[in-house]
Amino acid sequence: MKCPHCAVLDNRVIDSRLSQGGEVTRRRRECDGCGQRYTTYERVEQVLPLVVKRDGRRQPFDRMKILLGLRRAAIKRPVSAEELEVLVDAVERDLVEGTDKEVSSTAIGEKVLEGLRDLDPVAYVRFASVYRQFKDVDEFLAEFSRMRRPGPARER
Repeated sequence: MKCPHCAVLDNRVIDSRLSQGGEVTRRRRECDGCGQRYTTYERVEQVLPLVVKRDGRRQPFDRMKILLGLRRAAIKRPVSAEELEVLVDAVERDLVEGTDKEVSSTAIGEKVLEGLRDLDPVAYVRFASVYRQFKDVDEFLAEFSRMRRPGPARER
């Protein structure tokens, strides 16, 4: 592991702990070159399907894109970073457990919205407004009224 401070490759592990329910190993390391300490995280690499974008391009799944979008939607909302991580983990787990080699960005977005609806309604509307690319206020209001209806009537 290359030191983020001095780029030396020699280091030693000071402490290892399981985190996120045992799915991630957190390691504290100390650089043999500069003596600085830093943290690394290990997780099992899983084979994820390619994401088919709206314009037909295909690219690897990137959990950070989803996480960054969720963080933007949840700014100044009572949603913890851990809750957002759990949501992204659930979406990623669904993709890994699925049998598809390709999945549309639309399907991923809907999974994210489904989970976000339960976390925070304001963050949900913020994310939906960017994800669904509302063209005018009427589309926004229609989505808002769908969200407010109880039960299965909320589905698109």
